[in-house]
Amino acid sequence: MSAAITVDGVWKNFRLYHERNQFIKAAILRGRRARYEEFWALNDVSFEIPHGATFGIVGSNGSGKSTMLKCLAGILFPDKGSITTKGRLAALLELGAGFHPELSGRENVFLNGAILGMTRKELERRYTDIVEFAGIERFIDSPVRNYSNGMIVRLGFAIAAHVDPEILLIDEILSVGDQTFQRKSAEKIEEFKRDGRTIVIVSHGLSQVQQLCENVAWLDKGILRAVGPAASVIAEYTGDTYEVQEESETSIGKRWGSGRVSISTIELLNKNSQPSEVFDNGSPLTIRVSYSSHVPINDLVVSIRISTLSGIDVWKGTSLNNGLAISKTLGSGMVSMTIPQLPLLEGCYLVSAALTNPSESTEFDHWQDCYKFDVHQVNSLDEGIVALPTTWRAE
Repeated sequence: MSAAITVDGVWKNFRLYHERNQFIKAAILRGRRARYEEFWALNDVSFEIPHGATFGIVGSNGSGKSTMLKCLAGILFPDKGSITTKGRLAALLELGAGFHPELSGRENVFLNGAILGMTRKELERRYTDIVEFAGIERFIDSPVRNYSNGMIVRLGFAIAAHVDPEILLIDEILSVGDQTFQRKSAEKIEEFKRDGRTIVIVSHGLSQVQQLCENVAWLDKGILRAVGPAASVIAEYTGDTYEVQEESETSIGKRWGSGRVSISTIELLNKNSQPSEVFDNGSPLTIRVSYSSHVPINDLVVSIRISTLSGIDVWKGTSLNNGLAISKTLGSGMVSMTIPQLPLLEGCYLVSAALTNPSESTEFDHWQDCYKFDVHQVNSLDEGIVALPTTWRAE
């Protein structure tokens, strides 16, 4: 598969001034130029992104992620190396980039769309879809200066999503907006993926990056530390970024997080509400997560993931997405999730749990592969991962 984006040995340098000559007179009196040090935001970075791939870039603040994305968009130019892109490109890098605050939302749709390369006829044809996607119909004729940051980024994403780009660059906007808009954004990205578009995502929302991206690059202080499959690179990054907490005897995986809220215990309960490591398929399974909060936390979210030993995600759910609000947390608490009829087939499976904020951009405690359990298959000879109810008939 040919590459939509090729990054070959890219270096990007910025000057950090310790003093600055404001006038020519100051430079003459000093007899020299203002002193500065060179800061290499990108240091010999190379990778390729195939056509139709969804690619993520992760790293801590100041790692060079946004600089890399601006170089891909042509806003910045490398001091060394080269970047090659093939296809129509749209970039959503800043909240409301290209918006004029005194113009209305309607006028900014046409202004921003023109900046992204759309003709007026194209914009008129897609205008209604853009406004409906952004969900700001009531405010579309109000000046943008009166919009909240969430409204601005929703409108900006709606415009970029309807440009029909072959390459879409997205920087830190997947965690903006309410749950409905985040779901619509994820669905639009999935639609782009099905259409074979190339997408590059920079985000601190690691769970979303892992869900959406096939491959990920990890930047650390401008240096490419790893590039490869999303799950393995993110696991390597998070294990290095967060302080690893002391593992309990039941832990068979990695654990990281800020520690403001910590998971106390994770239990798997059978139909008799007894802890178990073996379950029959079709029987109930309850996963109980107990936690302890050391400081007040608003809007805590508990997420649970079930995966195979080979790392394939079978299912993931969160308390927030399933209608359970944990508004304020201080001290101990517990969340239970019950699967009435376990639909998994014979095999060994892993459970992961995490405590996060609503956008999942901040992880208080993430316990990866913390529990292993077996499923025994009864009354079925089907193969695979999940049991599907089927009816067979011959005519």
